[in-house]
Amino acid sequence: MSSASTILLPFQPASMSTAQLAAVSFLARYSGRTHRLYTYQLKRWFTWSESNGLDPLIGIQRAHVELYIRHLGDSGLMDSSIVTMMHGVRGYFRFAHIDGLIAADPAVYARLPKVQQDESRTQGLDRLELIRFLQVAQTLTVHHGALAFLLGINALRASEAAGVRVEDYADTLRGYRVLHLVGKGNKPATMPLTVPVLRVLEACRGQRTTGPLIRRPVSGNPIDRRDVYRMVARIAKAAQIPRHISPHSLRHAAITNALDAGVPLRDAQILARHADPRTTEHYDRARGNLDRHGVHFLTAYVAGV
Repeated sequence: MSSASTILLPFQPASMSTAQLAAVSFLARYSGRTHRLYTYQLKRWFTWSESNGLDPLIGIQRAHVELYIRHLGDSGLMDSSIVTMMHGVRGYFRFAHIDGLIAADPAVYARLPKVQQDESRTQGLDRLELIRFLQVAQTLTVHHGALAFLLGINALRASEAAGVRVEDYADTLRGYRVLHLVGKGNKPATMPLTVPVLRVLEACRGQRTTGPLIRRPVSGNPIDRRDVYRMVARIAKAAQIPRHISPHSLRHAAITNALDAGVPLRDAQILARHADPRTTEHYDRARGNLDRHGVHFLTAYVAGV
């Protein structure tokens, strides 16, 4: 893996350096967008190392990693981008250490910029906006309606909604029609479909018994992730929502409105399929619900003072 765009695959251990072998072995754990992102991050690390006369793996010390982090900052990256850029590099060294290729992990104690992530920055929809979004979506096409409910009620991600097939929600479990899907990180999930959601999915399905559920309204071809973004933008415009709305805005709306409806944080975590409850807490703090702010309870408590 050199500064010139090195080809990582196919696996050729006989002609690879230890650093290249470690990189290919690490990247083999991932696929899709994560694989492409980590490949870019490692190529950037290899380029910097070799331009400074360093082997990208052997002999690297914590000081080198610290200097690289400073280099990323000097190149104009924001603190949050620096932290993201180091994900692949830190994983690379961690697994090289696990595999016995290096005696110690030089990146484990390297200091990263502190990024405040107490709240999700995505601006979702409040209750009335979500209701209007769902209603307007159904007036466009059955495909827009099905997409809106999968995003705004079941909190699916864009790629998950695009990948739903008719046969994925054919099963009944404990009296509920359920949707089977494979989510982020190839994690399987099963979630119930409420009557309103099932109604719009069935309208979209028509007489079909197999195949992709949501299709492009004109061509009839299955949608992809980019189509999801375009369809959401069209619904938002028709609903006269005066700001940018993305598929994640709908997922955000589903989670925050569930919390506002009184859904316990643990159940909201299950809805969102977050591995870490702290991720769901970011949405909880981002609701901006001033009606339930603690100052009201405190004021009432000390009102007699």
